[in-house]
Amino acid sequence: MTGVNLISTKPAPQPDDGPPRLFDRALLRRRRDRASGEFADYDFLHARVADDLLDRVESIARDFDTCLVIGGGGAVGRALKDRPEAAKKIGSLIETDLSPAMARLSGHPSAALDEETLPVKERSVDLVLSCLSLHWTNDLVGALIQINYALKPDGFFAGAVLGGSTLTELRQALKTAEGAMGCEPGLRVSPYADTIDMAGLVARAGFAMPVSDVDRVTARYGNAFVLMRDLRKMGETNVLIDRPRTPCSKSLFVKAAEAYSHACAGEDGRIPATFEVIHFAGWAPHPDQPRPKRPGTATHRLADALGVRENSAGDAAGR
Repeated sequence: MTGVNLISTKPAPQPDDGPPRLFDRALLRRRRDRASGEFADYDFLHARVADDLLDRVESIARDFDTCLVIGGGGAVGRALKDRPEAAKKIGSLIETDLSPAMARLSGHPSAALDEETLPVKERSVDLVLSCLSLHWTNDLVGALIQINYALKPDGFFAGAVLGGSTLTELRQALKTAEGAMGCEPGLRVSPYADTIDMAGLVARAGFAMPVSDVDRVTARYGNAFVLMRDLRKMGETNVLIDRPRTPCSKSLFVKAAEAYSHACAGEDGRIPATFEVIHFAGWAPHPDQPRPKRPGTATHRLADALGVRENSAGDAAGR
């Protein structure tokens, strides 16, 4: 890494009893290395998320001396070139990725870092942005705890992961094809996180004022083979430890493509592919941050603030 030195020799705190390993992180690194050669031609989803993350940065009435970006293959740095307002708010930008080849795509100082064992100094950065990488961690809460550890008090964190509705059409098409061919069902698409209470997970990791929301993106493809090619070029293919290890027959994918088109194709013959992006954010704790009041201490009625009539518990609504 060049520029600001954030590397720590002291490991960040991690939960004592982490969840079981679901993902082969070494395979993920190799596949992201392989995808790096053409990634900039297939990064439409990462580019959209990078823009959304910078929207959140622009909405905050303060500047950030140091920003650490986790994942994205340089997408945040590329987006920043066309976002002068966001660029003015950020001093030093450091982009990182699990894949060394992906990290080198950045036009800013960069490094290959593993977000599962984040080697960043305690309280060393003002802003952390995570661009579509944390859904590949075996311990999401543990990764969030380490990000919180790296932030200065009152530092800001915003991230995005792929949610459970991602590629739902492809999953169903593969399941249909397996049934038609009498194949044993296999985990052929990674089980992205369900639309879980991400704000709750952010709070569990120690962040203050956590929030989350969902963005659903629909891309359209000529056929399922084009979609699967794009997933490889994005570095978003299956790295489950329990994935099928024997090569699939070509006929299975032909059947899946036929089932996909039959169930989903529009009048133009193109098929939709759903990507669910879960956004979340929070602040590293600081004594001066707003705190919720104790129940029963309010001095103004919500009905007065909203300009509506307050009904008692016994009143019928709408009267």
